Amino acid sequence: MRRSALSSAAALWALLPLGGACQPLPSAPLDREAGGWAMTYRGSLPGARALHIVGHGPVTLEAGTGQTIEYTVRVSVATRTEAEARIVLAHSRPAVTRGAIVTLTAPGGPIHTRIDVKAPALVLARIDDSDGAVEATGIEGELEVESRVGDVTVDRIGGSSTVATGGGDVRIGLAGGNLRCRTGGGKITLQTARHDAVLETYGGDIVVGEVAGGVRAQTGAGSIRVHLAGGQVTAITGGGEVAIEKSGGAVTVRNLAGPVQLGSAQGGFECQSASGGIRLSGVTGIMRVSTSLGSIVADLAGAHLADSFLSTTGGDITVLIPSNLGVTIHAENRMADTLRRIVSDFPAIPVSRLGSRVVAQGAANGGGPLLRISGTGGTIFIRRR
Repeated sequence: MRRSALSSAAALWALLPLGGACQPLPSAPLDREAGGWAMTYRGSLPGARALHIVGHGPVTLEAGTGQTIEYTVRVSVATRTEAEARIVLAHSRPAVTRGAIVTLTAPGGPIHTRIDVKAPALVLARIDDSDGAVEATGIEGELEVESRVGDVTVDRIGGSSTVATGGGDVRIGLAGGNLRCRTGGGKITLQTARHDAVLETYGGDIVVGEVAGGVRAQTGAGSIRVHLAGGQVTAITGGGEVAIEKSGGAVTVRNLAGPVQLGSAQGGFECQSASGGIRLSGVTGIMRVSTSLGSIVADLAGAHLADSFLSTTGGDITVLIPSNLGVTIHAENRMADTLRRIVSDFPAIPVSRLGSRVVAQGAANGGGPLLRISGTGGTIFIRRR
């Protein structure tokens, strides 16, 4: 993001303590509801370009809807009598601070609140919430969401976004700037990001549609799926499937337990897996692929390789070589019981025994970059495609 935008954001947020006196709203009528009593506060404020919401329950913000800030705050409490409710709610009124940043604050304590806001175009929006789902849409500029617990949904954000929740799913529609997203335990779904995206969850799946820049996705336990990334992709999981369909940059995968699949990568592919099969195709650049337990299938159609290696200590390795790709093969199968542990479709890549190993070396289609293949116990297939 541009330095000027960052500077303006920092300058405006610095005004939060100086924005003006915090003014509690006048009392509202008392309503009976299931399980207790509630007061609903409605109001209108002059339009502002920056808005801060402090909630203690569900929060919904829709920006770009008009010239003024229209808000509804519902405050409820579970008490046995109306008199008890009036005592509690009399000291639990929402408040408004007006200044460079308009701040709408819901009361805390033994009450439940819900905030719904419609606002004009905003260059800055910030939501702090202690308990409840958060939804924010239509922000022209930057958005920051910090929630202690609850799902978060954001869409149509023009600037950079920072979204964090202590526990809950996160759903992102369109993020126009750089995106940082974190949840303590839940699924992250991103449809579109026009710059870079950093996505982290301590336990849940990550699903990414289209990102113009790079992607960093990390989960403690869950699958990672990326449809399209314009830049580099880094995917790290403690256990789950990883599938990267197309990347305009290098792809790096770390997976403790689960299969890995790559459709194409324009900047090379590095993968380390403790347990799980690996399938890859369409790599431009260096391949460094290894798994401790699992088979590897490498389709070299459309590939433009640099010197690379494939390695497994517990599975088969299959390399599919098209007729228009020249590559030099050095394949070795350690602890092989028969010459059939390496199968070559290329007469120029003969198979022979060397002590307890079976090896195959030679040039396919006239030779080219060196591809080292290393296996233990399984079978290595060097196939024509």
